[in-house]
Amino acid sequence: MILPIYIYGQPVLRKESVDIGPDYPDLQKLIADMFETLTASEGVGLAAPQIGKNIRLSVIDLDVLSEDLPEYKDFRRAYINPHIVEIDETSPTETMEEGCLSLPGLHESVTRYTRIRVQYMDEQFQPHDEWIEGYLARVMQHEFDHLDAKMFIDRISPLRKQLIKNKLKALTQGRYQCKYRTKAVKK
Repeated sequence: MILPIYIYGQPVLRKESVDIGPDYPDLQKLIADMFETLTASEGVGLAAPQIGKNIRLSVIDLDVLSEDLPEYKDFRRAYINPHIVEIDETSPTETMEEGCLSLPGLHESVTRYTRIRVQYMDEQFQPHDEWIEGYLARVMQHEFDHLDAKMFIDRISPLRKQLIKNKLKALTQGRYQCKYRTKAVKK
């Protein structure tokens, strides 16, 4: 089932998410619904707060980029209770333009680390502890920020944030256009 994506201004996007256990109700269906929602919205990542749930769950599908980044062919994974536990501060940072399904129409340059260590559970609740590099590290940082009540606009300069203030206000007022189902702030 395709779920509505919560738009900037929704309180759930600014609330820290909690870890879940294997007994979380209908978890496999929720993961399948999140992947279906992600595909329908043409994104590469989706975190549970973006569908109104403050749980530490994120899905990432980089297969759509495999023509340009062949290392991500068939890359489609769910991350349960993910946490960034270490940042390789000796690795370079990289600045790239980012967008977000919860901020339709907004794109800004964001600087992120290129190598991070993450711990998470897979869909069978098997633990993983891995160093991640490259584009996947960027996507994980973006998605896992959502789980910590942050958004990419929190990582831009105060001047840039001031310059997009009216666009952010329009989002909170439901004045935006996009091709996927959304849930805007109630007026």
